[in-house]
Amino acid sequence: MAGDRLSWSGLLKWSLSYADGTRPSRAISEEERRWLAEAVERHMMVDVVSRMREIALLMSTPLSVHVESIDMANDLHSVGGLVPVIKYLRNSNARIRARAADVVTTVVQNNPTSQQLVMEASGFDPLLSNFTSDPDLTARIKALGALSSLIRNNKPGVSAFRLANGYAGLRDALTSESARFQRKALNLTNYLLSESHSGCSVFAQLGFPRLMMHLVSSDDLGVREAALGGLLELARDTTLGSRSLLADHDRLRRLLQARIERIRMMAPEDLDAAREERQLVDSLWITCYHEPSTLHVEGLLVLPGEECFEQPPDVAGRFFEPLRRSSARRAPSNERSDPGDGTGGGMMLLLGPSPGSRSNSGSN
Repeated sequence: MAGDRLSWSGLLKWSLSYADGTRPSRAISEEERRWLAEAVERHMMVDVVSRMREIALLMSTPLSVHVESIDMANDLHSVGGLVPVIKYLRNSNARIRARAADVVTTVVQNNPTSQQLVMEASGFDPLLSNFTSDPDLTARIKALGALSSLIRNNKPGVSAFRLANGYAGLRDALTSESARFQRKALNLTNYLLSESHSGCSVFAQLGFPRLMMHLVSSDDLGVREAALGGLLELARDTTLGSRSLLADHDRLRRLLQARIERIRMMAPEDLDAAREERQLVDSLWITCYHEPSTLHVEGLLVLPGEECFEQPPDVAGRFFEPLRRSSARRAPSNERSDPGDGTGGGMMLLLGPSPGSRSNSGSN
């Protein structure tokens, strides 16, 4: 009996059969007593061991892994876990500060609900402080990653970043010796430039164009691409940012010519890896000097086997052609137009009201 698996329902029935009030109780035998004691002890031991294994597994797995799904990330606040994580951002141990920022990054990434929860829990301030002034470089980099995820597509977060002069922190990051820190700072800078060109003048006044020009010659491909992308955003702007960039056009021309020369000298595998860089150099040259770069002329912009960045072929248009023709035949003659001019006919008829309803509304 001692080797049998414990059955709680059987144990309950057995217990009730001796204490249901319908018969006098009896003393259980020594064998029954040993069986009951062994069964309960064995169950409790298995329970404790299993629980210890679960705890060990949980402790060995980073919290950021557990909150990767949006539902779990939102539940972190519901179970009271978000506030302690934010408190760890101020911990005296740099590794704990970095890990806490990692968790925040995972929680808020592409998650508006968690972004709002972190902002409401005052998570922005310690992240900004760690990003700008933490003595540990890794903690600074992790805090910048968390800030970038927190304010992306988050207007209150972007406003808080501007009001707190986060731009100055980005500028300082661009002057660091860490390529990883530079990449993250450039990526956030480019996002802010693309989201609101009104900030271009601020970036220009803080000296970002010159810093980006310097980083165009970086040994790190990711840094070069991000720097070129930022310069392209500034060059396309029509405010103070682009005028400040235009003032350094001669220097920029020399830098781009130097990059083109380096690209010419690249091995085939390096040329393939630098595809985005080639595109950015050519786009920046066209934007600033209104002509294609020599990369385009020499066939280095699009290599053999690469897809050209042109309008893809219309592979589905033939399926809609009968509908287009039918709509065009039903439309009044004075409302027909060339299917390709975008003013009527063509696919636009499929997206708007029927020709009859348009004519009726026009008569009113």
